[in-house]
Amino acid sequence: MNRIEIALGQRSYPVLVGASLLDQAQHWLPLIPPVPLVIFTNERVAPLYLETLRGALTGREVHTFILPDGEAEKSFANYQGALEFLAQKGIRRDACLLALGGGVIGDLCGFVAASWMRGIRFVQFPTTLLAQVDASVGGKTAINLPAGKNLVGAFHQPSLVVADVDTLKTLDEREYRAGLAEVLKYGAIRDPELIELMEQQVTALHQRDAALLIDLVSRSVEHKASVVAEDEREAGVRATLNFGHSFGHAIEALTDYTRFLHGEAVAIGMVAASHLSEQRGLCAAGAAGRLSQLLQQLNLPVTMPADLDTDDLLECMGLDKKNMTGTRRLILLEALGRACIDSDSRDEQIRQAIDETR
Repeated sequence: MNRIEIALGQRSYPVLVGASLLDQAQHWLPLIPPVPLVIFTNERVAPLYLETLRGALTGREVHTFILPDGEAEKSFANYQGALEFLAQKGIRRDACLLALGGGVIGDLCGFVAASWMRGIRFVQFPTTLLAQVDASVGGKTAINLPAGKNLVGAFHQPSLVVADVDTLKTLDEREYRAGLAEVLKYGAIRDPELIELMEQQVTALHQRDAALLIDLVSRSVEHKASVVAEDEREAGVRATLNFGHSFGHAIEALTDYTRFLHGEAVAIGMVAASHLSEQRGLCAAGAAGRLSQLLQQLNLPVTMPADLDTDDLLECMGLDKKNMTGTRRLILLEALGRACIDSDSRDEQIRQAIDETR
């Protein structure tokens, strides 16, 4: 088991990464206080892991809030329903929420924890690759609006993250591939050796080799830990973690969060952002081609949907949270392994990058 510390002073917490961690409660149960607990999960994850988690919590007061599965469930209606559930159960400020699931459950549970009685503790038990390497770490919590993804939320750090890579064995193939896109993102913005490793281990990645996954999840979390410790609230360098996301979030919003998984949209977005980086002369030619080739080997999409209008994409990208009033900010590449924050790309250049990705 690997233990990575997220160093944020009084808000610091550990991330545990290993195999069979849900079955080895001795590693994490002492880190959860003996207070009332509420497990947030969904209809896909509950039959697989809910009883294991509840079994480890025998003797404690435990409530369970189960949602349908899917990105569309990260909604204001479900947020309100969760708050009403806590009120009905008499949950007080000393309670702790447990998020058992992927990024949707983690984001929603975290936002509820951030706002219930002005903030209570919560713990992440991420069960998807995307959540283990990205969404569960760093304290970003949110819900979606029809106008855009993650527009309503708060920074609220968990007190513990338990990433059991064995849960990835039951992850459907599409969800697993989507998580690999977020792993590759860390290579693109910070770690060129990670790109080389993934290129060399494509077969092992498809086989979900446990040792390789522990390594990839741990390296990804270490990168995120370093960035979050430097810039917890995304005033600067943390924005680079959103490489590919400005394009990706627009794709998700314009397809009602139903056609693409988050990692799939980010995969397309990374290719578009790489094309823009090359076009702007920020990085050498070939970055987009190399990323695109590896993404295709991982069976991820790399082309912009033909039915999405370029003007609609630009308009939706205008609501991106990285933007400042009057300024569009994008995360681009200076090289594979080094990202930058760009505020100088003109709309016609972004249009051309979108067209090159079709």
